Amino acid sequence: MSKKVLVIGEAREGSLRNVTFEAIAAANIVSDGGEVVGVLCGDGDLSALGQEMVYYGAEKVITVSNPELKTYTSDGYAQAVMEVINDESPEGIIMGHTAVGKDLTPKLASRLESGLISDATEVVAEGGNIVFTRPIYSGKAFEKKEITDGLVFATIRPNNIPSLERDEALTGQVTEKEVSITNIRTIIQDVIRKSSDGVDLSEAKVIVAGGRGVKSAEGFEPLNDLAEVLGGTVGASRGACDAGYCDYSLQIGQTGKVVTPDLYIACGISGAIQHLAGMSNSKVIVAINKDPEANIFNVADYGIVGDLFDVVPKLVDEIKQMKVNA
Repeated sequence: MSKKVLVIGEAREGSLRNVTFEAIAAANIVSDGGEVVGVLCGDGDLSALGQEMVYYGAEKVITVSNPELKTYTSDGYAQAVMEVINDESPEGIIMGHTAVGKDLTPKLASRLESGLISDATEVVAEGGNIVFTRPIYSGKAFEKKEITDGLVFATIRPNNIPSLERDEALTGQVTEKEVSITNIRTIIQDVIRKSSDGVDLSEAKVIVAGGRGVKSAEGFEPLNDLAEVLGGTVGASRGACDAGYCDYSLQIGQTGKVVTPDLYIACGISGAIQHLAGMSNSKVIVAINKDPEANIFNVADYGIVGDLFDVVPKLVDEIKQMKVNA
């Protein structure tokens, strides 16, 4: 049965995050031919971002602009989104499983007295019902959740559900809704971002990660070179962060970011279970390590036994040569 599904979009530094488009694709599955409605919160003119959601499959988009929404707070965004939910009465709500999504959606689910399926990696329609797949036990197993009745409320893991093709021929209404934001208990004085240059780790298609084997902060330089030629970004294990080789914003693992890139290259990473929990669902894993018994080789699709400081520069040179000859 067709449903109206609300997609809570997320913007960063003036651009929509890719997971917003993936959420629209998931919403199209959940709606089963029904209406997909986007919602965007922020400050200033959001119409261009709303139109971008239309190009990716939203049939209409509601923007909520208010100075109190310039920087995310759970109080402000929850008030704004709840106003839209009350107006639209959707049968489904989808959002990305991001830092914002993980904070906002439980608050909304509580207010709606609804369940919440978090961190879904697959959404399919089976027998008239919607089935979500999500990892459990730190990614060592998966469970399927079937929604047979009631509100469908879920967050989806970035870089898992393919977005629909962008089509500028698609048309949809983008309207602005005025909402009064009051009783904000959290005051944001300043925002200091610590993140890797370039691509967002959680949405990167290619990640080159370093562990204690990089030996120093300077040891990340060849990894940066490899990430650059591959059009990816650099990550790290907790061991490398604890050793002071890089900032904790690069940490991948159970207590860091969970990533699922198309290609994950682990350099000097032994493969502790906490790290594997954050990257073992990557589509292709390449491990580079001097120790042939390192646990990382148990999850790798391809393994190179050798010193990363010998192997990585050779990979960079070879890839550059391939690009020249292409």
